[in-house]
Amino acid sequence: MTTVSEFNEIFATSKPIIGMIHLKPLPGSPVYDGKGLKKVIDQALEEAGKLIDGGVDGVQVENYNDPSYFPDVAPAETVSSLSIVAHEVHKAYPNVPMGICLLADPIASIAVAHTSGARFVRATVFTEAAVDVSGLALRRPHEILRYRKFLDPSIKIFADVHIKHSAPLAMRPIEESAYDAAYFMADAVIISGKHTGFETPLEDLKKVRGVLPDYPIMVGSGMNKVNAQKILEVASGAFVGSTFKIDGNSYKSVDCERVKEFMKVIGEIRNR
Repeated sequence: MTTVSEFNEIFATSKPIIGMIHLKPLPGSPVYDGKGLKKVIDQALEEAGKLIDGGVDGVQVENYNDPSYFPDVAPAETVSSLSIVAHEVHKAYPNVPMGICLLADPIASIAVAHTSGARFVRATVFTEAAVDVSGLALRRPHEILRYRKFLDPSIKIFADVHIKHSAPLAMRPIEESAYDAAYFMADAVIISGKHTGFETPLEDLKKVRGVLPDYPIMVGSGMNKVNAQKILEVASGAFVGSTFKIDGNSYKSVDCERVKEFMKVIGEIRNR
């Protein structure tokens, strides 16, 4: 299993914070405007710049605004579009660790990561079948791991457990599900609240930490300046999206001042 120290090496810091780049709708999305990728790329670069100037330790490129997502195999137009946009982000900021979350297809995410220069993927479904808002998601870790070995073994897999906006097909204790994800070679597990922006239950984090004492456990939603201290006493790092946006609204643009204020708090936590 990956250790916390090995995880920290990816971001050159402890308790890394990964800022979310929520892309404009991509070709094929029901809300895509049909005008090509220029606006998508421009917005992605602008959001990346604000996050990086604000001090985040990494960024993740995600097709967040493509409702609804394919529960298993993402279509060609989404894969190709996300590859192009992510490549532009990496080209502009080559020294910043970048991740890919192509909802909800971790194999396609690995392909995009390899072609764009990303270092990790977020696998929203990894070890268990889930009843997702988009349908039944049936990911199989053996397929994901074999594809990674075939294409690019250096790419890290950060795997959600009981992913938000869904439920396991067979409900199990969250710590058992997390242990299995780690056992099946995920490089970190992600624990979230029920929906985007909802606070991650501290009790869930503690349960998972109890069975994975020296393993990377990330928070996937709901971290803010107020709860960061108590969460990072247990968690190894976090994905942060809504908190960085204007008015804390996940659909609005990144507010660089909110990023700076949050990262100042994180710096104080790291130095205690």
